[in-house]
Amino acid sequence: MLSCKPSNHSSSSPFNKFPKSFSTIFPSATSAFTTYASISASLMLSRSIFNDLIPYPLRKHIFSAISSLFCFFSGKQTIIIDQFDGIEPNHVFNATELYLSTKVNPNSKRLKVSKRIKDKGLSFKLDKGQRITDSFNGVELKWRHVCYGVEIKGNVTEKRYFMLRFKKNNGDLVMNSYLPFVLKSAEMIENEMRVLKIHTLGNVRYGFKFKWESIKLEHPSTFETLALDPELKTMTIDDINRFIRRKEFYKKVGRSWKRGYLLYGPPGTGKSSLVAAMANYLKFDIYDLQLENIKSDSDLRRLLLDIGNRSILVIEDIDCTVNLPDRGHRRNGQDKQLTLSGLLNFVDGLWSSCGDERIIVLTTNHKHRLDPALLRPGRMDLHIHLSYCGMRAFTLLAANYLGIKGEHRLFGEIEVLLEATKVTPAQVAEELMKDEDVDVAVEGFLSFLKQRKMEEDKLEKDEALKKAEVKESRELKIEHKYLKKDEASKKAEVKESQE
Repeated sequence: MLSCKPSNHSSSSPFNKFPKSFSTIFPSATSAFTTYASISASLMLSRSIFNDLIPYPLRKHIFSAISSLFCFFSGKQTIIIDQFDGIEPNHVFNATELYLSTKVNPNSKRLKVSKRIKDKGLSFKLDKGQRITDSFNGVELKWRHVCYGVEIKGNVTEKRYFMLRFKKNNGDLVMNSYLPFVLKSAEMIENEMRVLKIHTLGNVRYGFKFKWESIKLEHPSTFETLALDPELKTMTIDDINRFIRRKEFYKKVGRSWKRGYLLYGPPGTGKSSLVAAMANYLKFDIYDLQLENIKSDSDLRRLLLDIGNRSILVIEDIDCTVNLPDRGHRRNGQDKQLTLSGLLNFVDGLWSSCGDERIIVLTTNHKHRLDPALLRPGRMDLHIHLSYCGMRAFTLLAANYLGIKGEHRLFGEIEVLLEATKVTPAQVAEELMKDEDVDVAVEGFLSFLKQRKMEEDKLEKDEALKKAEVKESRELKIEHKYLKKDEASKKAEVKESQE
């Protein structure tokens, strides 16, 4: 019989060199995956239970305590810069965001890139969760941009803050030198990159806060091109300059550093153009507020607190944009509505001190419709009446649109007609744009004035006839009334005599 002996190959196999317990040390891939899935499910369940049972404010304190504990043992110090300080924007946050945009490294994992149509270059910002390292006087400073959502009564509000970490022994340097350097640098960057913007109320409501959205303001209107009476123009410029240079004066007399202007007059007389000219002259942003979008006084306060300094707040056509309940007729539940009292409180009340170097402009076509409380000094300090086009305003428009620097043979006739008709600067500009030839354009405008004069004369004649007819009808009614009275008295006399 042949004996069966183990082969030499089998005995020399390298697998036989491992102990028999090898399979117990390294389980199969299926067992490893099962263990991983079990641990992941347990962690997710624990996290869900933790989030459901412990409210967000308490979770925030727990995480903050754990982070502080790690920072204590690591020898690091952390500074948190929130986007808002209560309900007011945090200036340090805005300055930090602007400063760090100049420190962005193109090799960063994730960046936010933007460019408006007429911007010269690309704009870079840190995306949420991204980090950047800065250095100051040989000290390493690590920044992180943190964003998270908070749900309040079904509305999700985005919270943002910057986190700065550095070694504890550099605390004095950071507090007394680095952060002031960041603020100063941001101010210089903003002045260099200064672009006028017009802000309007966005369509989206974030939690309980409205959001201003902006675009670049490129309105070409200036005081040089504005078709305004020269005396009125000079008065407006002098008043603006006086306001800008009297910061210490306002502080000394105990008044908020703001100025109110009421622009009133017929449509097309240049109210919006005057606002744009003021913004271009002062280099102020414009905040265009539509009151019909605001539901309550509290919403108005939150929105107006987000307005920056060196800005112009504009409320156009205030007499017809919204019906503000009168202060003396407050109904039940009206504290949750937008009221005239709420608007006045920001224009000239306690809330008016929240911000400096601000101009408030109201425009209207019908001044007499406005509440007198809104028009008094301290609220609307200067009332500017923009009326129909006169000869001096026409001369400026002719120079701007047609290049006429001196006199024209038809100017005398035009001056007579301008004094006798009501034509707005917008109508004049439209007529002058109808032809590029100077003589043809001026003759066309003269024909327009003559036609306008005929229409106004006819309208005036028709109104006079209507008034005469109404007067005659009224006199006939009065006469008929007296005749009836005389007849009644005569009948009474006859009856009395018969008796």
